[in-house]
Amino acid sequence: MSNGRILVVEDDFDIANMLRIYFTGQQYQVEVAAKGGDALASCRKRLPDLIVLDIMLPDMDGYAVCRELRTTTRTSHIPIIFLTQKDERSDRIAGLELGADDYITKPFDIEELKLRVKNAITVHRRMNQSDPRTGLPSGKLIEERLRDLMRSDNWSLLLVGIEHMNAFLDAYGFVAGDEVLRFSAILLNEVVNAHGTDNDFIGQASSEIFIVVTHTRDVATMVNTLRQRFEDEIKSHYNFLDREQGGIRRPDGELDPLMMLSIGVVSDKTHRFSDIREITETAAELRRLDLSSQAGAR
Repeated sequence: MSNGRILVVEDDFDIANMLRIYFTGQQYQVEVAAKGGDALASCRKRLPDLIVLDIMLPDMDGYAVCRELRTTTRTSHIPIIFLTQKDERSDRIAGLELGADDYITKPFDIEELKLRVKNAITVHRRMNQSDPRTGLPSGKLIEERLRDLMRSDNWSLLLVGIEHMNAFLDAYGFVAGDEVLRFSAILLNEVVNAHGTDNDFIGQASSEIFIVVTHTRDVATMVNTLRQRFEDEIKSHYNFLDREQGGIRRPDGELDPLMMLSIGVVSDKTHRFSDIREITETAAELRRLDLSSQAGAR
């Protein structure tokens, strides 16, 4: 089982490769970006659990990368450890003021860096700020984002549930189930990138429930794309027989359908809310209605 996903942003090939090999051996998934722009693009596709960020980069310095990550809703929660040759007090303060979680200078002790990485990810998860399987914000971060909605306008909230997942877990196991969650998180990021805005938010409310807060004007396209892509691509998680028969055959002969999405959508344009509980309860009810309408259509 992976200990987490690390994004190493370092233009020195030898250092980057050494960190990739070392942390892979420590059971982390490691991705390397040589430029700040590549790192930002990588985060938009899939959120890491932690970023090791060099300050001196060829296209933009680490401070600019950190500032962009901290001011973008979807990446503002990711722990960042600055890795740099600079050891001046002013440089350390500058990085910490931008929201970096830690700071280590070159040459560094790899064992010390390992402990800092482990501690940062552990603390972040213990504070209930991200789901360890997907890296998506959870718990307190979702609650904070919902509270922000009460003070803003021009937003829509999508409550997205994966239906029929229990039958899948019974047949394929929890490892395959975690792969479905990671697939779903990547899919959400891709669809929001294509049809949403930079300040949209994606969170994981529970094992099978995701939340999207978007400021796009075309929510319908986002919802339809998400639903269609999930229906098409989830099939790859089943074996040939289950794909062909459209579900998992139970011992009693009944068929549990392939997984699908139920989506409830609320907006400040169509509803008025007095607290965040009303937002989530209304979205949950609309999600149940969506599931019922899909079941009726079948």
